[in-house]
Amino acid sequence: MNALAARINDALPQTQCTRCGYPDCAGYAQAVASGEADIHQCPPGGAEGIARLANITGRPVKPLGSEFGVEGPRALAVIDEHWCIGCTLCLEACPTDAIVGINKRMHTVIDAHCTGCELCIPVCPVDCISLEVATPGHSGWQAWSAEQAQAARARYAVHKARLEGTASEIAAAAPQSAAAPSDMAPAVADDAAARKRAVIEAALAKARARLPSSGAKN
Repeated sequence: MNALAARINDALPQTQCTRCGYPDCAGYAQAVASGEADIHQCPPGGAEGIARLANITGRPVKPLGSEFGVEGPRALAVIDEHWCIGCTLCLEACPTDAIVGINKRMHTVIDAHCTGCELCIPVCPVDCISLEVATPGHSGWQAWSAEQAQAARARYAVHKARLEGTASEIAAAAPQSAAAPSDMAPAVADDAAARKRAVIEAALAKARARLPSSGAKN
């Protein structure tokens, strides 16, 4: 990361929400520095965040792009303990490891670690995660602090390293052919996808089995 991208990244809220269109805050910072992205693509940063990026890049201030979302209070993920089936899909999705739990056991959110990124919502197969307003009346950098951004950035680094380490371990453990080692890569990916589908199917089956005794979800 060059010096300009580093300064831009330092000015971002580090929620890692991907609403800017990039996989993380560092990716967005690189894109802004290279001219690939504009400075108005970060809803969590809001108007103040745009002003910060304008000051760093020398570009004119502009309103937040509506296609990237709206500025609003910071949200907090909440897991409904009566519907959580312990599928673990949200654990991988959470960029700051704010969700804790084990397979087939109820998960919970560590409030202080949640950035409100919303990435856990779409991966939940039983729709047991909702969002609550954590900072009523405050949005953007009024709802977030430099200390929280730094902590979220550090947790994301650990999360990313863990996932990359897991991927490396899977690749290292995969059987290799001396004649064509690269041929094994699609098979490894297919196996991982199959395992993930199996987890989702099992989770849905368990959730459906609970419906007669639990009643309709409110």
